[in-house]
Amino acid sequence: MSTLIKSNGTSPHGARMEDFWNTDKVFTGAAHADQWFPPVNIRDSKKTYELEIAAPGFEKEDFKITTENGLMTIIAETSDEKSEVNGNYARQEFSRAAFSRTFTLPDNVVEDNIKAHYKNGLLTVAMDKAFSCFSAKKEIVVE
Repeated sequence: MSTLIKSNGTSPHGARMEDFWNTDKVFTGAAHADQWFPPVNIRDSKKTYELEIAAPGFEKEDFKITTENGLMTIIAETSDEKSEVNGNYARQEFSRAAFSRTFTLPDNVVEDNIKAHYKNGLLTVAMDKAFSCFSAKKEIVVE
């Protein structure tokens, strides 16, 4: 029969050390393989927004970028297969990397003019801002 133990959300020190020494998960990335999100920088300039996504190991053909209903979704997926035979030993390795990120676009983004570029592991997405018919803030003096 199981015993229920009230927890305050932290794991005991022993469990943390056990996870640290579990090399199968720590060094292979298996512990968080399905939770990888590449880091993103977002730059806001006078005329554009720019996203920089650090995604090394991909090719430009691995990316799919779509916009719909004010959302931009960036999906990337790649896989690689390596095979090696040496004497009586054989080794095969399969690797797969994938992520999906969705961003809410500001209202002033021109969706028809979004451009993306991938070079040296960095995906850059440039989005032009729409010219606004609103003028700058000014103060009205009451006479």
